[in-house]
Amino acid sequence: MTVLVIGGAGYIGSHVVTQLLDEGSALAAVDDLSTGVAERIAGIPTLGIDVASDRAPAEMARFMRAHDVDAVIHFAALKRVPESVAEPARYYRQNVGGLANVIEAMTEAGVRRLVFSSSAAVYGQGTGAPAREDDALRPINPYGETKLVGEWLVADAVRAGVLDAVCLRYFNVAGARDALRADRFAQNLVPMIIERLRRGEGARIFGDDYATSDGTCVRDYIHVVDLADAHLRVLDALADGRTVPAALNVGTGRGYSVREVIDAVARVSGIAIEPVVEPRRAGDPADLIADARLITESLGWHARHDLDDMVESAWRFAGELTA
Repeated sequence: MTVLVIGGAGYIGSHVVTQLLDEGSALAAVDDLSTGVAERIAGIPTLGIDVASDRAPAEMARFMRAHDVDAVIHFAALKRVPESVAEPARYYRQNVGGLANVIEAMTEAGVRRLVFSSSAAVYGQGTGAPAREDDALRPINPYGETKLVGEWLVADAVRAGVLDAVCLRYFNVAGARDALRADRFAQNLVPMIIERLRRGEGARIFGDDYATSDGTCVRDYIHVVDLADAHLRVLDALADGRTVPAALNVGTGRGYSVREVIDAVARVSGIAIEPVVEPRRAGDPADLIADARLITESLGWHARHDLDDMVESAWRFAGELTA
């Protein structure tokens, strides 16, 4: 099986690439390196193109045929919630348009198997209970909306008979396997805290007046290595022809508040952290935790790492990057 990883030079994509290589899979990649790191996909056949560009479908289809691709994992997307609120058209063009181009290329090249990176943002505010895959989907920001529209597009392609696909709804991703693949862009909470701490600045809390245990937002955090493993289990199931639910949560089922994450970074680093409370950010839900039972029942997958594992690896490998 040759797997095409779109966004393979990125933070999550590169962890999936590495685990696929460890399992002996043949690989190819698509990445325009706008945020990716070329060294992460060194030695892998790579097409450098923006997947949302007009020429992408034809070029990706040719690339898929040239490398005998039979499965695609699609990561490439914009993902900053506040930015999506300010620039919705850009997010729809890149996230929805890019996915449409990927599916068009796959259809032209006769490639059926797709794993699509969706997001817990499709649940919106949630219900207060852990989010289940069959809960109502009511995203509250343009980023989440683009992921929901992406899921609709994937479902339509499945109904049209051109895809066998699974959408993985990621919760908050953290941690690293090594320094090369560490998260280099402070867009997620853990690297944001670490970046500010290394600059001698206090961690930021965007709102401490939510209806949660300590007033700060609560999220489910998943180690990037566990997340990568979930992708491989889905690919195996699709290759074996097993029936897999159309959408699966990937999380731990345990929520941590922003203050608890800050405390974990302080504990791992040995540095006292005095957080700075700032106003709420637009589009942030108060509480979002995964009900992860369906992926365990369907694939036998479950998270193996806890928050301290995530924070410890993020801290250690961020240190190697800056040493």
